[in-house]
Amino acid sequence: MIIRGVNIKLSSWKLKLRLWLSSILLFGLIYVIIGLTASFLGYGGSYTLYAVFGIVVILIQYLAGPSIVQKTMGVRYVTEQQAPELHQMVTELAMNTGISKPKVGVSETNVPNAFAFGRTKKDGRVCVTRGILNTLNKEELKAVLGHELSHIKHNDMAVTTLISAVPIVCYYIAFSFLFSGNDRNGPGTILGIVAIAAYFIGQLLVLFVSRTREYYADQGSVELGGRPEKLASALYKIVYGVSNAPKEEVKDIEGVKPFFLNDVGNATEDLRELSQLYLDQDGEISANDLAQLRYKKVNIRTRDKMAEIFSTHPNMLKRIERLSEYN
Repeated sequence: MIIRGVNIKLSSWKLKLRLWLSSILLFGLIYVIIGLTASFLGYGGSYTLYAVFGIVVILIQYLAGPSIVQKTMGVRYVTEQQAPELHQMVTELAMNTGISKPKVGVSETNVPNAFAFGRTKKDGRVCVTRGILNTLNKEELKAVLGHELSHIKHNDMAVTTLISAVPIVCYYIAFSFLFSGNDRNGPGTILGIVAIAAYFIGQLLVLFVSRTREYYADQGSVELGGRPEKLASALYKIVYGVSNAPKEEVKDIEGVKPFFLNDVGNATEDLRELSQLYLDQDGEISANDLAQLRYKKVNIRTRDKMAEIFSTHPNMLKRIERLSEYN
């Protein structure tokens, strides 16, 4: 599929490659750390203790993840009778995506956002907040739902859930050796330092995967027929809505922000950067606005570039700029 000279299938493979290479690096990292730990403890080639611990952490994270998201967001699943238009859009998009129709839920928070979660494609759930239903028009909402169903299609929710356990295991190993009270300044301390370094590297890789999957899902929305300017407009409205939402409401849901469309904790900064966009004073991004962005040099401060490295989501200005390539 080619839009304005951009080969989406080729770009899709690049994003997919980034996701898998990062995941392989993460599991390679944990393999090395567990191997070193096992050798230090005298297990030789048997990594039993920490291997079992690592598997248990990953399994718990995998099984409990959906329940945590559901409880945190207060998700209420709705029937076709209760939300006919929402169900119709999800049904059409699921058919176009080639996946089973996910459960459809609503969270009553006024913070505008949407999210997808689940253990597998067949276990997918797509949810919207009351805030986003009151904020977006139909085409914008459909573009957002296309983004969320793309997450389910790519199964990247499960991948993120699994790999996010890797830094936890590294941290546990580091804590065990650095604060055990034994072997001060010995091999155990060195191993603890290596593990804490692996923890930070692992966190950065998890964040990189999280940002990459957002670009990938944006692209998926366009592949499903969502108009780039409608998704861009939805992102702008979401950032604006989150930045103006009660701080307490935003704080209550920050724990599950990797599942959202944007980093809810960074909305104020995102809005400041997005002020560089010339809008028609109507709060929406039109096809013309997005087209102009393709030829306009945007200014992203070094501080914001550095902050992106430690964020779960891509820099919002860069993200909308990328959408302009599909316009």
